[in-house]
Formats: sequence, C-alpha cells, structure tokens
Amino acid sequence: MATNDTDSTTPADEQPDQQPAEPPVEVPVELLRLAEGLPPVIDTVEALDAYCAGLAAGTGPVAIDAERASGYRYSNRAYLIQVKREGAGIGLIDPIPFDDLAPLAQAIGDAEWILHAATQDLPCLAEVGLKPAALFDTELAGRLLGYPRVGLATLVETLLGRQLLKEHSAVDWSTRPLPLPWLEYAALDVEVLVELRDVLAAQLVEAGKDDWARQEFEQLRGFQPAVRVDAWRRTSGLHKVRGRRTLGAVRELWITRDQIAGERDVTPGRLIPDSALVAAATAMPSSRGELMRTPGFHGRGASRHANDWLAAIQRAAQMAEDELPSRVGGGDGPPAPRAWADKDPVAARRLDIARAAVAEIAERHGLPVENLLTPDHLRRVMWTPPSARDAVELLEAVIDQLRALGARSWQVGLTAPVLSRAILEAEERAERQDSSSSRSPESETSSDGS
Repeated sequence: MATNDTDSTTPADEQPDQQPAEPPVEVPVELLRLAEGLPPVIDTVEALDAYCAGLAAGTGPVAIDAERASGYRYSNRAYLIQVKREGAGIGLIDPIPFDDLAPLAQAIGDAEWILHAATQDLPCLAEVGLKPAALFDTELAGRLLGYPRVGLATLVETLLGRQLLKEHSAVDWSTRPLPLPWLEYAALDVEVLVELRDVLAAQLVEAGKDDWARQEFEQLRGFQPAVRVDAWRRTSGLHKVRGRRTLGAVRELWITRDQIAGERDVTPGRLIPDSALVAAATAMPSSRGELMRTPGFHGRGASRHANDWLAAIQRAAQMAEDELPSRVGGGDGPPAPRAWADKDPVAARRLDIARAAVAEIAERHGLPVENLLTPDHLRRVMWTPPSARDAVELLEAVIDQLRALGARSWQVGLTAPVLSRAILEAEERAERQDSSSSRSPESETSSDGS
C-alpha cells in the first residue's frame, strides 16, 4: 500500500514547503595583526636603555613571553624575550649579547606580569635576572574556568575573536639573525595578552574563582622545575630491556649522551635517539665495528662519539652485581598505583574512593581534576595517611599533610574532607570484609576441623 509523508489530518496543499536547511554561515575570524608594526630587535645597551625608559614610564601590567630552542639545544635559556606595556609598545629583546638584564628588571619593577603557561618561561627568565613580583597566567586561568582547550591561540580566538597563527612555534630560536616572520610571530604572542587577561579576570570574578586564581598565581612566583630522580629511566623503549646488566648499559649510555649533549648544547636526542641507546645496550658490542653494525644504532653522533658509547657499554659490562640498577627505581614517593592492590589492598581502596570523590568535586566546579589537587599529593596522602582515626583529628591531620605537600588553601578546603572520609571508609570496608569472612560457612567448617 502506498504511504504519504504528509500529516493525514492536513490537506497536502496546506503542508509547509520542505526546504533543505541552509548550512550555518561561518563568520570569518579576524587575523591578529601587530597594531604598531614590527619593532626592531633590541641587541645593544643603548637600545635596551631606551626601551626600558619607555617601559618604566608605561602603565598597567606587563605582558611577557620567552622563546627557547627546545628540541635543538640542551639548555633551557631564553633566546628572545618579548615584552609589552601600555605606553611603551612591544620590545623584542635578544638576551644573548647582554651580561644581564638588570635594566629591564628595574623598568618592570613591581608591575604584574602576564604570561601564558608561566611554568615554561619562568625558569629561563629567572636565569637572566627577571622574577615577577606578581603574575597572572592566562593558561592557568583558562583551566580554572574549565575551558577544554587552553592554548594561547585557542583562547585568543574563543574570547577575543581573532586568529593567532602558530606556524613558527617549533623553530630553532638560537638561529641568528632571526627571520622577520619568526619575529612577527613572537611579537604577536604578547600583542593581546593584556586584553586576554582582562577578559579572563572578569570571568574568574563572575565564577567566584578569583581568590583561587590569586592563590595559584602566588604559588607560581616561586616555581622551580622538579629535579628528576633517575631521569634515565624515562628512556623510551626501556620496557623492552631484559636483565639488570642491560639496564645498566642503558643507564651508562644515557649518562654519557647527557654529558656530551650538555657540553655541546644540543638536545640529547639529536646525538643518538633513545632507540639507539636500547639497541646498543641490548647488543653489548665490544668493538667499534660491532657497535656501528648494530641494527637500530644510528644518529648524528653515532660514529663521531663511538668511543664514548663503547666506553659506557664496557663500564656496564664490568660492574659488580650490586652496582647494577634494579628494574624498579627508588624515590621517596609511593609505588605506582597499579601495584597498590598487591602491596596494600586497603590503600588501594582508599585511593579508589578518594579519586572518585575528587573527580566529582572537580566536575561540579568545572575544572580539571589535576588543578583541583595535584595527583602526587592525592597518592601520597592515600598511601601514608595520618594515624589519627577520630574524625575531627584525622581531618586536621589531613589538612596539615596537604599543606606540607604544597596544596593551596582553596584546594585543601575542597578536598581534605573527602580524603579523610576515604581513609575511614576504606578501613571500615576492610573490617566488614574481615568480619564477614570470619563468619562464613567455610571458616566455621575449618574451625570445627571437619
């Protein structure tokens, strides 16, 4: 039987026209441009003094950014520093020719710094004597506000409606002279930071998160990169290595590569990649020829430093057993969470309960879990909780433990209650399970001796 798509109660000639929906009109995003053009690079004392005089006379916060040669150089030094302040315009400062940047530090004074992803730039800026009296991190503000993507280009487009091109983000900034397109890219990174800061600051106030942000920004002022213990254990492909002596060879090769890279100021992976370290350690060649014929052993520094690689392998081959590294690294932190169930089932239960509770709080407040509470802090408290078991005393002890680890007051206030409850709940569950097991028919049968 034929069917009709029209409503049976409405005459066909009264049906509305079935017009295909028009696709939404895409509003073009304005490409961000430098309002005052590209300034010359500041690489002389006279040019630096002149810019700093204008910077000191400027008003408001100071937008600041730095470009490093990550992926090319061993050091984390800044190869270009971009600054902008109302009344002074943009300054592109080449720090390499200067003994120090004291004039720039004095010109900025106590003004608030505006950075994006501050932890990336604060260490290299501190190396040249630049330390903030106050700061605002636009990336961290975006995280606290729950934006799913917090890259600078994304936030500029989302909040300011302008497109920031990022085609030169991975170039070698130690290159001299710096090409003009690179310099324009670098200048654009600070062009609208003040404007972006103002929008984000207003949103933080509206969301009731401005005090959280102030605490986070104050904590950032003293940021120091974490010192990695046994950094060689991060070698890609290490999980394929079998045997402690092979593991020792990887360690010796890694240390040798790191020393050479530091002396030459090149990224270690540009000498020989991690895969070459693992290949050479696995093969354990005893001659230069064997080393160079090892499948997978390659790289710019493979042949040039062949004697160094061989010496590293020979050191590992001659080590006593007690000198060889263990499969599992040391450190003062708790074990990997996947091992908790075997090592301490109650601790594993504590962690599961606490993780779920912290995730629920983070979702309720619209921010990433890791910004609500550092995962390492959570694991440390759950692995070695305070000994108190009175609810009030335990809560106070958890608060003290979190503060000692470096958690901020707003984080402590939101998470300490659920962490203390997780400790008690996990132990209560364990006690109930033990009690239930002791009353099970199997237990009764066993106790009767039948």
